[in-house]
Amino acid sequence: MQYIKYKRILLKLSGESLRGRESFGIDVSVLTEIARQIKQVHEAGVEVAIVPGGGNIWRGVVASNRGMDRATADYIGMLATVINSLALQDILEQQGVVSRTLSAIPIQSVAEPYIQRRALRHLEKGRVVIFAAGTGNPYMTTDTAAALRAAEIGAEALLMAKNNVDGIYDIDPSKNPQAKKFHHLSHKEAMLQHLNVMDATAFSLCMENNLPIIVFNIQLSSSIERVVRGESIGTVVDSND
Repeated sequence: MQYIKYKRILLKLSGESLRGRESFGIDVSVLTEIARQIKQVHEAGVEVAIVPGGGNIWRGVVASNRGMDRATADYIGMLATVINSLALQDILEQQGVVSRTLSAIPIQSVAEPYIQRRALRHLEKGRVVIFAAGTGNPYMTTDTAAALRAAEIGAEALLMAKNNVDGIYDIDPSKNPQAKKFHHLSHKEAMLQHLNVMDATAFSLCMENNLPIIVFNIQLSSSIERVVRGESIGTVVDSND
């Protein structure tokens, strides 16, 4: 890899992207390919931190809507992200990429506690850092966790890896073939047009910290590498009008 636009990134992996074509859980072949892409940019000198979602295993909002206590449902969701984090760590280690999982809730037997300075130290030592358990608080999505951790580690961009979604559209492209794809938006434009980039709390964090958001399809070959090179393969949302 020659030119690198973003040298420290926060990669947000949706739970659905880890599920692949499975109806539930983790598709190991998909996880292996994602790990290969991470290794590719890591070996090129990019510092990589990752926040996995948990929707391939558990959805707290759905459980809450069916009568479960919301806080309890969200804590279960945090544990689902720990499962995904450990699976990703294992695959990365198998590929020779030294990785560390830091959890926002205490779970010392399998992960280090999240401490900002420790996370920064791991990145400086060339390790991939995986942030598990969201923010550690109920009522907060993993999108919010991704925006928060990206700000805390000084990431140059937040990469929103989607499953077969190649960017941001004005309407749902799966329902309307006339949907228009945006290649570039400012934070202000995305907010004014009420585009579903991420939840409002996460988006506000990105906007306040002038953090670029790149929404792209993780299923594309070498997609992470292409994003960090600055190639236009998805939608970029930043502070530039």
